[in-house]
Amino acid sequence: MAAIPVTLTRSGGAVHNVGNSVGDSPRTTTGVRGVPGDPLVDRFGRVHRDLRISLTDRCSLRCTYCMPEQGNEWLARSSILTVDEIERIARVAAAAGVTTFRLTGGEPLLRADIVEVVRRLAAIRTPRGAAIDLAMTTNGIRLADLVEPLREAGLRRLNISIDTLRRDRFHELTRRDRLPEVLAGIAAAAASGLRPLKLNAVAMRGVNDDEIVDLVEFALAHGAQLRFIEQMPLDAGHTWDRAAMVTRAEILETLAQRWRLTSVPGRGGAPAEKWTLDGGTATVGVIASVTAPFCGQCDRLRLTADGQLRNCLFSTGEYDLLGVLRGAPGVHGVPDAGDAAIDAGVDAVLRACVAGKLPGHAIDDPAFLQPARGMNAIGG
Repeated sequence: MAAIPVTLTRSGGAVHNVGNSVGDSPRTTTGVRGVPGDPLVDRFGRVHRDLRISLTDRCSLRCTYCMPEQGNEWLARSSILTVDEIERIARVAAAAGVTTFRLTGGEPLLRADIVEVVRRLAAIRTPRGAAIDLAMTTNGIRLADLVEPLREAGLRRLNISIDTLRRDRFHELTRRDRLPEVLAGIAAAAASGLRPLKLNAVAMRGVNDDEIVDLVEFALAHGAQLRFIEQMPLDAGHTWDRAAMVTRAEILETLAQRWRLTSVPGRGGAPAEKWTLDGGTATVGVIASVTAPFCGQCDRLRLTADGQLRNCLFSTGEYDLLGVLRGAPGVHGVPDAGDAAIDAGVDAVLRACVAGKLPGHAIDDPAFLQPARGMNAIGG
């Protein structure tokens, strides 16, 4: 498998972002908004408080909607952010008002230093001294062994991906026969006391749409909330077909045949809409990025494992933080810049990224371009 080196080049210190837009055109952002310590507010008034941090592009599964089975081109190991670099970016982001870090991948539990990453980030405080809300999205493999060390290190919340409860179907969908390990991880998470515990399932027509009710009942039995996700155009092979996607309306129609659904108000910037089941405290969520996008309330930024900052899951452009951290000429001046200067450079890139954010992803626009990176390389 080939490794892709990162080229650290930018022109004239400007930061470029060419992305999918709604009623907007690709642009170059040459300035930033605010100064260190100010909140991260974009041109549309959205305040950014959530940073998704991808720790690796590698994964222990090969889900058909995400990665090809073979021939994957992995990021060069030399380009992957170190624990020190992740901590620095996170600390600067927290100073700018970010209050939630979510660790993603690929599969974050593949990092040998995952417990140390969690320990370092959990120690970061907001300017007012509050603890950071530290969460993780995982496929659950290795979780049975790691959930207690992660909890002790400061992890507060878990999202676990599970698209099917059938072993044969899991093997076909992920190209790996590892459902027992995932189920063991979910059981360990349920016993750990980490709450809220969320289980994520991508709903796919003709694949697992006959398990929608079963998946919710499984989640309820483990004290978890099931969240269904509309399949998005983020597969590495660019084979996404909207006709194969199970829509929000279809998911709710299926659920309504089993439970009385009541909408939960106060969604805010959360990606999932929620409904209570039969008037109780248990809830189910739907993330409808395609048919009911929530871009107007989006408060998230994404950091890739190789140090590129993205202001939208569907961006076709990125902002280089790796060059700032490692002193690439033309990105942040001299290589031997001091800690304060590097922190200032990280803050400037964060602000440029936010300032360049577009109003929405425009999946329904005929001109929509799927990102070159697959979901495993972007981070969930």
